Amino acid sequence: MHPSRRDFIAGLAGAAAAGALPGLARAAGREAAVLDARPGTARLAPPGGAETPIWGYGGRTPGPEIRVRQGERVVRRFVNRLPQPSTVHWHGVRIDNAMDGVPGLTQEPVPPGGSFLYDFAVPDAGTYWYHAHERAWEQVARGLYGALVVEEPGPPPVDRDLTLLIDDWRLGADAAIRGGFGNLHDRAHAGRIGNHVTVDGAASWTRPAARGERLRLRLVNAANARVFTLALSGLEGWVAALDGQPLQALRPADRIELAPAQRADLIVDVAAPEGGEAFVVSEERGRGFALAAFTVAGTRRRRPLPAPAPLPPNPVAPLADLRRARRVVLRMEGGAMGRMRSAVLDGRTVGIRDLAARGKVWALNGAADFPAEPLVRAAPGETIRISLVNDTAWPHAMHLHGHHFRRVGDGAPGPLRDTILVARGETADIAFAADNPGDWLLHCHMLEHADGGMRTWLRVG
Repeated sequence: MHPSRRDFIAGLAGAAAAGALPGLARAAGREAAVLDARPGTARLAPPGGAETPIWGYGGRTPGPEIRVRQGERVVRRFVNRLPQPSTVHWHGVRIDNAMDGVPGLTQEPVPPGGSFLYDFAVPDAGTYWYHAHERAWEQVARGLYGALVVEEPGPPPVDRDLTLLIDDWRLGADAAIRGGFGNLHDRAHAGRIGNHVTVDGAASWTRPAARGERLRLRLVNAANARVFTLALSGLEGWVAALDGQPLQALRPADRIELAPAQRADLIVDVAAPEGGEAFVVSEERGRGFALAAFTVAGTRRRRPLPAPAPLPPNPVAPLADLRRARRVVLRMEGGAMGRMRSAVLDGRTVGIRDLAARGKVWALNGAADFPAEPLVRAAPGETIRISLVNDTAWPHAMHLHGHHFRRVGDGAPGPLRDTILVARGETADIAFAADNPGDWLLHCHMLEHADGGMRTWLRVG
């Protein structure tokens, strides 16, 4: 991985000496809340089934929901009670680089029995999440994730605000999580796809509701690799935000595609009649099944509420003139049915057989895993345009750390996102203002693909 461990340690020490880590200084002298990763159990199987051994924050999955107001600080002392090293990544939050939780790039992995203080301000309101970033293809699949909700100073008027973390699990008949984490088949194909779906760790997520009640539903795809296509039944409303960033104009919540790590905030009204049910539905292979159900009893209001106003925008830097933006190409290669025959790994060209033996079956711009040089060195505030070229037989959910981007092309730029799904054979151009200094990861959030070689990095400043 680049930079080397020696460079990393020297850079971190220099940043601390220069006062570039104010969060650490502010946390000194006060006790931080503990976020510990440890083994636990969860009832993932349907009622009557056995409990499942998991790894979770606080020993449960999902971990505790962290809620703060926009502009406040998140201060958590991460304690590792696992048999493996681990870190915590705060997904989608534009934070200080040293707090980003990427092992070997922004911090050293926290060993078993060790701890690390995460202390950062949250500049943007919205729906985010946190998850393990060391051996993520195993640790996230075992349950190491939770929600981070940053509330607006003036939240929209809703009756309830609910977070739904959607995940799939590969369970055996005994309800235990099956092994084979990061096997070559999963790495080279779609990734680890489970055979059992939960919402907030429950096989059957049900809540009571009243007709006419207005809900804010924060949907998070926490799965390793599954893409969820969601629809509503008995609920009517709007998409208000994507990946934590408010939409300038609300969209009808007809169908929502969530790639791994993506989020959507919905504002919906319960339209099902009293005695009926309303559902969030997952559509797959021409069939639909209920992910979340609301049993309707009573009526909150008989007349529909007016459409909500858009959420207030976050202070994300605008794009400069795209005609002057620096352009970079990032080509995705490899995988099953791919044409990759070799790639650069650890500074030398390696054939596909040797790559596969080391679990590296994907490449970005000909490099299987972190290249020695960053994809781009951006000046502070510079607008960067990246062409994501998917020259593989599989979709990829590309996630940029530390920034939000817009999809750009011939028309108006798309909404702000931190993760984009690029279909097989597709080219997607994204653009962002590089205004957050540091070394930032860019990778596929199909977690087996990332560890299989689809990781690169950018340097800002």
